[in-house]
Amino acid sequence: MYNIGICDDGKNTCASIEEMIMQYAEKKKLRIDVQVWYAGEELCQYLEQGGHLDILFLDIELVKLTGIEVGGFIRNKMEDRGMQIIYISGHSAYAQKLFRTQPLDFLVKPIAVQQIEDSLELAAKLLKRNSEKFGFQNGRDYYYISYGNILYFESKGRKVKIVTVGDEKEFYGGIRGLEKRLSKEFFAIHHSYVINQAHVARYAYETVEMDNNTILPISKAY
Repeated sequence: MYNIGICDDGKNTCASIEEMIMQYAEKKKLRIDVQVWYAGEELCQYLEQGGHLDILFLDIELVKLTGIEVGGFIRNKMEDRGMQIIYISGHSAYAQKLFRTQPLDFLVKPIAVQQIEDSLELAAKLLKRNSEKFGFQNGRDYYYISYGNILYFESKGRKVKIVTVGDEKEFYGGIRGLEKRLSKEFFAIHHSYVINQAHVARYAYETVEMDNNTILPISKAY
C-alpha cells in the first residue's frame, strides 16, 4: 500500500497527475491511496496532524508557501527523510535550489505519462530498499536498523559507529568490506567513512556535509 500525495495549485494539473497515477497502479496491480492539496500550508497541516505520505508530487510555484519551503518543512521540521518527493514545475531553473530537500526527481510541465511512471517505479524501489534493515550484534543484544535511517558508518579503532537519524550505535568490527553488505546508496568516501548518499546535504571537493550538519572528509584515494 502506497500513500501518494499531490500538491499543486492547478486543479487540472492535479487531476491529470492523479489519473496517470491511477492508471499506473491499475497496470501494476498496486494498492494505493491518493490525496490532493491545492496549497502548501494545507499539506503541512495534514503532516503535522500525523498524516503519512510515501510519495509526494509537489509543485514549486505554490501561492503562499513555495514547494521548496514545503520540502524544507518535511525534511527539517518533520524530520522525514523517507518520503520520496518529486518536484514539478513549469520551469527548469530550480534544480540547484532543490538539492537540500533531497528530491527523488524533478519534472517539468507539461508532464508525460512515462515521466510519472518512471518516477513511481524508482520511488517504489527506494521505499522497498529503505524498509530493509542492517543487523549487527553489540554484546548479547542484536539490533536491526532500517537502511533509510542510517546516515553513515564511521570506523573507530576496533569498533564501527553507526550514525542514524537521531541516534548512534556501535559494534565490534571493521569498516572494510562493509559496502558489500549494504545497498547501492552507500559508498566509501574515506577509509574511515561509508555514507548514505540519500542523507547528503552538500558535496564539496574535499568534504561531504550530511543532513545532520556533520562534515566528513573525502580522502584523495576516494
